[in-house]
Formats: sequence, structure tokens, C-alpha cells
Amino acid sequence: MPVQDVDVSPRFSPRALLLIEIALAMGGFGIGTGEFAIMGLMPNVAQSLSVTEPQVGHLISAYALGVVVGAPLLALAGALLFRRHLLILLMGIFALGNFASALAADYESLLLYRFLAGLPHGAYFGVASLVAASLAPPEQRAKAVSRVMSGLTLAILVGNPLATWLGQSLDWRYVFGLVGLISLLTVVLVTLYLPMNRQETRSNPLHELRAFNQPRVWLALAISSIGFAGMFCVFSYLAPTLLEVTRADKGWIPVALAIFGAGAIVGNMVGGWLFDRLQFKAVGWLLIWSTAILLLFPPATQTIWTLLVATFAVGSMISLCPALQTHLMDVAEGAQTLAAASNHSAFNIANALGPWLGGLAISAGFSWSSTGLVGAATAIAGFLVFMIAYRQHVTSTAQEARVVAG
Repeated sequence: MPVQDVDVSPRFSPRALLLIEIALAMGGFGIGTGEFAIMGLMPNVAQSLSVTEPQVGHLISAYALGVVVGAPLLALAGALLFRRHLLILLMGIFALGNFASALAADYESLLLYRFLAGLPHGAYFGVASLVAASLAPPEQRAKAVSRVMSGLTLAILVGNPLATWLGQSLDWRYVFGLVGLISLLTVVLVTLYLPMNRQETRSNPLHELRAFNQPRVWLALAISSIGFAGMFCVFSYLAPTLLEVTRADKGWIPVALAIFGAGAIVGNMVGGWLFDRLQFKAVGWLLIWSTAILLLFPPATQTIWTLLVATFAVGSMISLCPALQTHLMDVAEGAQTLAAASNHSAFNIANALGPWLGGLAISAGFSWSSTGLVGAATAIAGFLVFMIAYRQHVTSTAQEARVVAG
């Protein structure tokens, strides 16, 4: 079912729609920069706080745990709010978490602040996607979602390299301070450009929980958790693969990361375009594409040029994000806020599952490039879940059509 109960305003000019999408994408840019920047600043943080780099890795895990916990909880807690107010509140919490991270006195307090900063992540993207979809024509909803998600992909391409440079040149604390300022800028932009719609349908948290508990929702979240893990499996070990397998100079690492980000930008737009045309079938085709490029990744690591092409292709796997996000909003009627937010919890489960499985293979003695084969296995598993989900989707859609006709 298309999104129909979240209309923010009946009509907007193209300029007004653009400003709203820019405001929402700005929040995604801040969140993406805040989430991933610490990966490039591990040595700096470790030296500053007198801890080991694996301990700094726990800061990344703390943020991811905050996303998994916060997405459904804040979506339910904010169900009674107007979406404009909820977006402002969520970005305010994110700003506070990052300002606190910048001022953290020690490792333990930073661990807590990274967890707190992760709490609004999923709920923000979920609500922003709902708003974008409600403003777009029915045949362009997924593209609208992908435009909002472009803030996250731009963070991978531009925000994270700049944040790494800033942290190395000055101090890692400035990075979190900058992310806090971007969050406040988002609050200002949403306040200015997203109007209040007092006719907007708000939901009851208990009703959302009941509506959420249906097979199509859980199957879609399972696809996100499993089928998306392959991208994170390869991406997490891209730098050592480049150094140990391709035998390239370390100066190629930021180049490869930027090319991955470029692939993510293209994939994000293609995923929205494809879903608008094929609907849920698009997810199946994107999983087949993911399996193919992950299977080709190991042989592509032999030269720097083929590796860079493969890295671009792996980045394009993010096309699953707008497709699954829009599908969840379609099938979770009555629980759209909770479902859209929970999708980002599922993505963070994939973010944990992929590197863990890849690490098992590498620890067992396989090559760094074996992450492509491990990732392909998760994409195939995700496709098998998709086949079950598609059958359930067809059956449920047919039943809904009979109810409407009768």
C-alpha cells in the first residue's frame, strides 16, 4: 500500500520540495559523517585517550548498539508527535550526543556518549523517509527517499575524508563538534522549510506495535539484516585487502574509499528509480546484482584498477536501502514510523554481521579477498529470504484486493 497517511502539505512548488529534501538530507550528511569518521581516526583517538585501537573499535560498536536500541524505542515514543517536531527533537538529541563526545573527559564517558549519539539515528532516517515519500507523487516515492538518503552517501564520499583530515590536522574532538554544528543547522533548516500540517495523521504506539507484528515486515527486516551484510563484509576489510592482496601503496586507500562512496551515490539513486518501476521485485534483482559483484570481487583484487572498479560496484549495493525502505513503508500500514526506523536497526545488524563473518574467514586462514565470497553467501541467503517474502507479499496483496473488491 502506498504511503497516504503522512501528508505534510497537499501541494508544494518544486523549489519548496527541493529545500525540504535538502534540509532532510543535511541531517543524513551529519549522521553519516558522525557515524563513520571515527574509523579513520582510530590511532588519534587511541593515543589521545591512552587506549588501544581495538578499544576504539568498541566506540563504533557502542554507536551501532545505540542505533539498534534507539530506532524502535524513539519511533514509538515519538509516535504521538507531529513529524516536523519529531525530526527537530531527534536532531537535537544527535547534536547533544556529538557535543558531549567532543568534550568527553575519558574513554568510559566517550563510550556512553557514542551510544547516546546513536539513539536517534534510525528514527531520524525513518521519519525523514516518510516525509519525503508523502510529498512525492506515488510513482516517484522511492526516488524521493533516495534523494533524502543521498546525504548519507555524500557523507561517505565527502564528509568522512574531510573529517579524517580535520581530525588529523587539529584534533578528533573538532570532528564531533563539527557534526554537532551540522545537526543544529539541520534543526534550523527543518524549522524554516518543513511546514506544520496539523491534519497529519498521528499514530498510537500500541497500535503501531500491533500493526508492526506481521510477516511481511519481519521478512523485509530479515532481508536488510542478511542480504546487506556482504557490502559491510567487503568494505570493513577493504584497506588490508588493498595492501596485502593488491600490494598497492597506502596512498590508494583514501582513493578506494572515495570510489566506494561514488558507487554508493549512484546505487542510492538507481535503487530508488528501480523500485519505482518494479516495486518489490526490484529487491530481488538488486540481490542478484549484489551476489554477482561479490563473487567477482576476489579475482578483481589482483590489480589496482580492477579493484577500484569492483569497489565502485560494491558501493552500489547501497541501492538496497531506498528499495527496502520504501517497501517497508508500503507494507507496514499503521506502523510506518516504527517500520521505517527499524529498517536502520536491521542495517546496523548487517553492519555487525558482515565484518564478523569476514573476520571468521580471515582468522581461519583464508585470504583477505575471501570477504567477497563470504559476502556473496549472505546475499544469496538474503535472496532466499526475498523469495519467501515475495510469495507472502503476492498472497497478502491478492487478499487485500479481494477485500477492496468485496
